[in-house]
Order: sequence, then C-alpha cells, then structure tokens
Amino acid sequence: MKKNTFGHRVLTLAAAGLFSLSGWAQGTNSVVIDPTDTPDEITAKAASVVPSPRQFAWQRQELTAFIHFGMNTFTNREWGEGTESEKTFNPTGMDCDQWVKTLKEAGFKQVVFTCKHHDGFCLWPSAYTEYSVKNSPWMDGKGDVVKMVSDACKKYDMHFGVYLSPWDRNNAAYGTPAYNDYFCNQLTELLTNYGKIYEVWFDGACGEGPNGKKQVYDFPRYYKLIRDLQPDAVISGMAPDCRWVGTETGVGRETEWSVVPNSNMDPALVAAHSQQADIAPPTGDMTDEDLGSRDVIQKAKMLVWYPAETDVSIRPGWFYHKDQDAKVKTPEKLMDIYFTSVGRNGVLLLNVPPATDGRFADADVASLKGFHALWEKIFSNNLLSGAKVKAAKGEDKTTAAAIIDGNYDTSYCPKMSISVQEAGKGEVPVTFTLKQPVRFNVLSLQEDIRKGQRVEDFVLQVKQDGKWKEVAKGTTIGYKRLIKLSEPVTAQDVRLVVRQSRGTPALAEMGLYSWE
Repeated sequence: MKKNTFGHRVLTLAAAGLFSLSGWAQGTNSVVIDPTDTPDEITAKAASVVPSPRQFAWQRQELTAFIHFGMNTFTNREWGEGTESEKTFNPTGMDCDQWVKTLKEAGFKQVVFTCKHHDGFCLWPSAYTEYSVKNSPWMDGKGDVVKMVSDACKKYDMHFGVYLSPWDRNNAAYGTPAYNDYFCNQLTELLTNYGKIYEVWFDGACGEGPNGKKQVYDFPRYYKLIRDLQPDAVISGMAPDCRWVGTETGVGRETEWSVVPNSNMDPALVAAHSQQADIAPPTGDMTDEDLGSRDVIQKAKMLVWYPAETDVSIRPGWFYHKDQDAKVKTPEKLMDIYFTSVGRNGVLLLNVPPATDGRFADADVASLKGFHALWEKIFSNNLLSGAKVKAAKGEDKTTAAAIIDGNYDTSYCPKMSISVQEAGKGEVPVTFTLKQPVRFNVLSLQEDIRKGQRVEDFVLQVKQDGKWKEVAKGTTIGYKRLIKLSEPVTAQDVRLVVRQSRGTPALAEMGLYSWE
C-alpha cells in the first residue's frame, strides 16, 4: 500500500524522536492508520486528531439540559405504550419560559427537548400523524410545545436541540420501510420550522410497534438529512459526532479519551471523506473502560474524534413523578456529578422533567439554584492568579504564564517526545510561586483540544519543608479535568509535572480552588 503524505510526515517526525505542535497546526477529526505505521507513527496520528468546529463548540458549552416531558408525565410512567388518549395531555400552567430561565440562571447553555418519546405522541402539530398536541384539550388543540421551548431559548440566548425517538409504539407503519419516510418527514418538520438547531439526540431504543414488528432504522439517511438541513448541529447518542458515555449515572471514565478507534470504517472512505462529512458513527463497544489508550489505538484501522456526553437525571426517573419530589439530587450531588462529567473531559446532559402543570417543581428549581451558587463559590476565584511562573520556553515561543491568564485561546506548549512510553521519562515541570500561602483542594486543568488531546500522565506537587510532595495525579486532561484532593493543602510553591504525552501538549488553563 502506498503511504500517504500524512504517513510520510509522521515517519519523518518519529525518526527524529519529536512530534512538533507547530508542524501539525492543521489537524483533522479523523485519520487512517496505515498497516505499515510504527507505534510512534500511530501515536503521532492520534495526537493530530482534533474536533470539528461543531464538536468544539458543543464541548465548550459544558452544561446542557435534557427536558423529558410528554404523555408519560400525565400517565406517571417512564415508557408509554402509544395507546394513551390524546386527551390525557393537558398541562394547566405551561410555562416554558420558567424552564429555560431557570436553566440559564443555573449556568446551562443549551436545552435538548423530547419532541417525541417512544409512545409516538408528538409535542408539535405534526402534519404526518393525528397523535399529537393538535388533538389534545391543551390550548384547544392549537398549542405547540416545541415552538414554545424554541422561542424561550431564543429569548434567553440558549441553544436549542431536539430529541426525536426512532421507536414509535403508535405508528402503524413502524417495522416497515415506510416508517423511515415517516420519521424523516417528522425530522424535517423539526429541522425547518423552529430556527437553528444545535443538537439532535438519538437513542438506540428499538422495540416492537403496534403491529408487533421491529424497525430497521435508516440512520445514514437520518444523519444526511440533518447535515443537509442543519449542518452545524451536533448529532449525539447513536450518532457520529459524540457518544453516550455508557451509563446514566453522570460518571465518566477516570481516563476519558476523545480520540478513539472507528474499527469498521473502510479506510478508503475515510481518506476520501473526513468525519466532518461522514454519516456513519464509530462502532464497537463504547462502554469499555479503555477506549483510547496507546495499546488500543495500535490495533485501530482509523481514529476519530468522538467525545463523551454524560447524561443523568436530577431525579431517579426521567419523567416527572410526584413521589420523587423528595428524591431530587442535592446541589452538592450535582457538583459531584459536574466533577465526574465535565471534569472528566465530557459534556454534562442533565435531565430536568417538568411536572403535570407544565412547570419545573420547586424542589428541582431549588437544587439548580443551589448548584449554581456552589459553582460560583468554588470557581469564581483562581488562587493561582498573579503567581510567578517558571518553566522552559515552549514551542512557538509559548510561555507557561499562558495557563493562568484566564484565556482559553492562549496556551503553553512544552516540548515532549512522542517516543516517551513510560511515565517519569521526559518530565516537563511548571512551577508557580504565589504571593502568599493558599489553602486549596481542587485542581482544574485544560488542554486546547483544537490542537489535540495529548497528555497521558500528570502530577501536582507542593513544596513542604523544602521538599516536593505529590498531592494529586491523573492521566488524561482533554477539554477539562477536575480533581478534588482527598484533603485540603496549604502551600505557596506549587508544581505541575507533565510526565507523559503524545507529543507536544497545548496546556490552555490551570486553576487551584477551594471547595470546603
């Protein structure tokens, strides 16, 4: 097989023992692995994979909200059967402004709304079914919940996304090729009638329809339709742009790689069309504990940028149930989840279900307000601000002061070799001397992922009694890594040591904070 230009360049760098950041300013969000590539060449290729513009914009949101609302809200169920009467849906005090305003004030950047769940009941007046709000008593059949949520998002400067369940337990065509036409017609309604859509969310639910048949979903057709109608929308879940983290607990992996193998893709197809245009998601078990280590990527045919979305509900259930009013997650629990989702290189998708009156319950609102207050208390003051920084000059004349300047768009790029296979070899320390000793128990780190995800091993040290002591350690960083120390530490001299990396990392931001 003829080695491509990319492979030739990697070979040159690997032979020199260095992988330069400046040499790979133009990355791609997918790359083919050549059968003749060496381990160092594969590692360099992994380091060159970066998010597409839509993926990067999505990751920077950090906090997104799911809103599960519909027929199940009124039947007190999680999954409806598709036989419930349209008259069952009748919220008496619908207030989508309250939903979005509450989420906005809690720090969320986007709402993903369940326009149709598995029961098939549509929360907009779809022209392709009678099973929708147009035949409910709510607003005399003239209401459109999707429009109300979309309008509220515009009002409060929030991004709007849609969830459309492929499984439909009401539609008679389900289980036949005609259903894919029906689904695409409904998807077209959502993508053309409600302004800009920032995320389309699919799950993999595929049960029986009213005729006892199961459907073969034409996902490539769905994805192409989205790309045509809403090209900036991220397709999530069972989709090519970002993946379900693998649980519904709000907990991501301790080592969360955004660069993972796409094991089934034809290399020729990838070479011709990057994942930016590709309509097929990676396959394989995305719930494995190890998705992107050096050992895993050595076996890959190609690598793609495929970040994690970490979902969880603020309640035990995904729809509102009155008997769960006392089981709403506390602000402290939500902060724990923030650390294990956003703080492990993911995006948090937090579900908040409205009650039968069409409003968020008081308990949910109180918890969200408490979470935001706690976030502000912890992260409003970076204790590293104003510290003296000492480190070797990085590539492209970057300096370590960039990682405490509060600007994600500046970064420090210390030189590191891709051939470093063992932690402890080729260490790159950055030392901070504060004006006075500070007490902290939270470490925050960020890479500029537009230049790749590269850090594999790091430690945080403090100087005590003239000696450096390790107080925290981690593997991957990615967009954001948060670590809460086992106990608070007081120190004036602090040192970050990158012990292993896939070439030159771009360290964008670092912070020390107090959560006590």
